[in-house]
Amino acid sequence: MRNVFAERGGQSARDANILQRSPNLRNHPHMYEVDHFDLAIMRALEREGRLSNTALAERVGLSPSACSRRLDRLEKEGAIKGYYARLSHRHLGRPVTVLVNIALSGQSERHLSEFEAAARRCPNVLFCFLMSGEYDYLLRVAARDLQDFERIHKTVLSAFPHVARLNSSFALREVVDRPVRSSDFLEDDD
Repeated sequence: MRNVFAERGGQSARDANILQRSPNLRNHPHMYEVDHFDLAIMRALEREGRLSNTALAERVGLSPSACSRRLDRLEKEGAIKGYYARLSHRHLGRPVTVLVNIALSGQSERHLSEFEAAARRCPNVLFCFLMSGEYDYLLRVAARDLQDFERIHKTVLSAFPHVARLNSSFALREVVDRPVRSSDFLEDDD
């Protein structure tokens, strides 16, 4: 098997250096052990998510069976969260983006889990984060127009369990919306 890393000018050495020098990758309690092959697999798939296992294996310098095992592990560990096309909400008829801060009436596990279940069921909620600070949750909501958001606000969001207060901000323009890229977080300091 040819050494793809050597042909690319030491990619393996660069990845090994990143892994060795990055305390976040080695010592963080929520991080999984990854090596240069895992990084190469993730980098290849983030550039071209539709690669076949055979093409991916060739690209990263592994046998197809070894590549498949590593890919299965990365998926099971959650390092690779899925494969999908990134669709434009504007082209799907939902051009209005609203960020909604929500405060709940209580902080019990029941309050949180019931609210989160309702947020998961709502197709207009694009993301939902549990937050620290004044508000308990931050939601990104997609709507057709202002009237559609008013309907969503009155009949959907306000009806979520345990909602005490909502605060909405309308996005004027999207400036950055990018997927997570390994190169954003695994930089070599040289």
